[in-house]
Amino acid sequence: MKRLILTRHAKSSWDDPTMADHDRPLNERGQAAAADLGQWLASRGYLPGQVLCSDALRTWETWSGISRGLPEGATLELKPALYHAGPDVMLTVLRKATADCVMMLGHNPGIAEFAHRLVARTPISSQFTRYPTGATLVADFDVETWAQAGFGQGVTVDFIVPREIEA
Repeated sequence: MKRLILTRHAKSSWDDPTMADHDRPLNERGQAAAADLGQWLASRGYLPGQVLCSDALRTWETWSGISRGLPEGATLELKPALYHAGPDVMLTVLRKATADCVMMLGHNPGIAEFAHRLVARTPISSQFTRYPTGATLVADFDVETWAQAGFGQGVTVDFIVPREIEA
């Protein structure tokens, strides 16, 4: 059994219109949401051993905020291929993972489509299709290795958006 925690980066800043998209940081709301997500994951025992993260600043900062709420031990791997990746690229990256519980952090629109295609049954949430900032899907896969994972194989375990944690 393998578990995937699939998270879209938290809310980022648009304060500097001249800044390259890749370099945009999280805003205050995004920083708070990332911290909330870390506490939510820990409270449910969703603890990644390996983190596959887009190399954009906002995804790295999302992981940094999340990780403060988790026990140490996850290996962070910045993956340039995940920056604005589509579902096929995301699946290719996931298939090279080695930990039993993997967290992947990425961007829309690719991450929303990836989430939709991964699970056999989508969560009952009006937010799932949009996959807003901070959206997090937890899905299990009945496979021996990630190399065997494919679209439609995931079983939805949980789904949350930061606003639901705050409520």
